[in-house]
Amino acid sequence: MAGKLGPGRADGGTPSEAMGRIAAAVAEAESVPVLRLGDYLEALMAVAETGRRLTRRELDACRQHGEEAAGLGVPLRAVVDAYLTATWRAWDELPAARAAGSVGAVRSVTRAVLRAADDAAAALADGYESAQRVAIRREEALRREFIDDLLDGGGDLELLMEWAERCGLRLGGRHAVAVATSEEPLTDTMPLTRRAEAEVAHRFGSRDVLVATKGGLLVCVVPASDGEVVSQLAGLLRRLGGLRVGVGRPRAGPTGVARSYQEAREALDLAGRLGLDDPVVEAASLLVYRVLLRDRGAIAELVDGVLGPLRQARGGAGPLLDTLAAYFQAGGVAVEAARRLHIGTRTVTYRLDRVRALTGYAATDPAHRFTLEAAVLGARLLDWPSIPVEPIE
Repeated sequence: MAGKLGPGRADGGTPSEAMGRIAAAVAEAESVPVLRLGDYLEALMAVAETGRRLTRRELDACRQHGEEAAGLGVPLRAVVDAYLTATWRAWDELPAARAAGSVGAVRSVTRAVLRAADDAAAALADGYESAQRVAIRREEALRREFIDDLLDGGGDLELLMEWAERCGLRLGGRHAVAVATSEEPLTDTMPLTRRAEAEVAHRFGSRDVLVATKGGLLVCVVPASDGEVVSQLAGLLRRLGGLRVGVGRPRAGPTGVARSYQEAREALDLAGRLGLDDPVVEAASLLVYRVLLRDRGAIAELVDGVLGPLRQARGGAGPLLDTLAAYFQAGGVAVEAARRLHIGTRTVTYRLDRVRALTGYAATDPAHRFTLEAAVLGARLLDWPSIPVEPIE
């Protein structure tokens, strides 16, 4: 700083005029607002004269100066350096310092001035950091709004594209979205979320990648030209531990991101309702179930017509429905179905016999299996028998 401003005194004029020249020179060299720096030097003269501390109003002015500097993008180091430089340059112009004769008097003035400089620097930093926190919160709020609009398929397209560019996303290309759920809701500040962001950026690059949370789910958007990328993303998230992952199909444009996100969420939902054990569920593999859901009336009629009689069983339809689902998932192997249900094999065969007696459909008969399995899937999709179905008359 001495090299830019040079040592020496601001000769000529009153002390206040000298302070003004010092403030202007320091402010110009450090690119900081001059007004409040001048206020500080005026206060410094009073401090040197009386030995008092900086007043609340004077400290508030320093805080405001720090906020202004943060808003202008001036580094905090430069602002503090400007104040300290102005302090030592002003020393020779302080009337109290000139008038001090004894060593004790000089020491007293020095202590008061250094204490004022320390208080001013602390107030500057406080104002600067406060302004930064406000800016960060505002940026986070705008980023959250962008993420919500992007994933929900809403918002102004021009603003979406602008914010996508700021976040490093080129929405003109194809992207796939993966969502992951854990035992507890996930947030942006969790270590798992930060680790996922680092891993995804390392694997796919920081460009065209977005990692965030929404509704307690971890959401990852990555560039994807084919299904291989989708599988790689799902596997990466799964390896983070304790996550169940749903992945949408690659799609182009902002609306494509929203559709892929909805597919990924639907995949998780369908997998839960169907009782699927797979830790990774790709939307492409569940297309048949989405087709079934498009005609809920027909599904309801199928469920009621085929499985409705199971309600007459002792204990209700639940145990028999669970047995059918486990039997079909086990590939028609009763032993494996029993293992999955933690019951005996004879119990499984007994329940299958009860299904045949009540409905007329045998799970072991290839001619009946498709109808029964479709009805079981429909029951899972409609959450039957917990929620009664209302078939079309």
